[in-house]
Amino acid sequence: MIRCEHLVKRYSNVVAVNDLNLDIIPGQIYALIGPNGSGKSTFMKMLGGITKPTSGAITLDGRPISYKDKAHIAYMPTESYFFNYMNCIQFGRYYQDFFEDFNMDKYMYLLQQMELDPKRKCREMSTGMAAKLKIAITLSRDSYLIMLDEPLNGIDIIARDKIISTIRGNITGNTSVIMSSHLVDEMEQIVNQAIFIKNGSCVLTGPTDQLRNQYQMNLTDMYRQIYA
Repeated sequence: MIRCEHLVKRYSNVVAVNDLNLDIIPGQIYALIGPNGSGKSTFMKMLGGITKPTSGAITLDGRPISYKDKAHIAYMPTESYFFNYMNCIQFGRYYQDFFEDFNMDKYMYLLQQMELDPKRKCREMSTGMAAKLKIAITLSRDSYLIMLDEPLNGIDIIARDKIISTIRGNITGNTSVIMSSHLVDEMEQIVNQAIFIKNGSCVLTGPTDQLRNQYQMNLTDMYRQIYA
């Protein structure tokens, strides 16, 4: 289990994450929910080791998380990070060189599932194709934590359905997934845990079924109540 205790991240006078406390349980799919500027991306970057907390601690099974642990955390940012001259196969080989847990066979399978041509160059891809490629390359790592920052952003309905079904069908064992998105109603189909972040702090979290029963509303209505 990953435990975050009193996490704080400051950028000059701006507090992006403020005293955040959270447990990430193995085998769960989390919706990380909050408006722009609530601290979602900063929190994910701290979990992935991309940025360091100003204060607080992140532990794995009771011990400080190390660089060896972070090597098995997969993070998909919102920004595009493709080399335009590469095609899908070349991009997979590039990932294979960097990440020991990258599975090329699984990647080729996911390209097929996403209906992506392995020889298509990144510069020739539409927004939807590029989004599906980011999902395929990230899910091809055998990581114990996978973080997807806005995986459904700017994607048409058909592509969303494909992405959601692919995520649902390729998460097994003790892998935990954290997905951030403004499309709360779309995420509700796949997640079984919810984390609501406001002003950098966790204001509500728990199993989705438990939250729905407790508040007698779905995640979208909870979003409106918390942030309106």
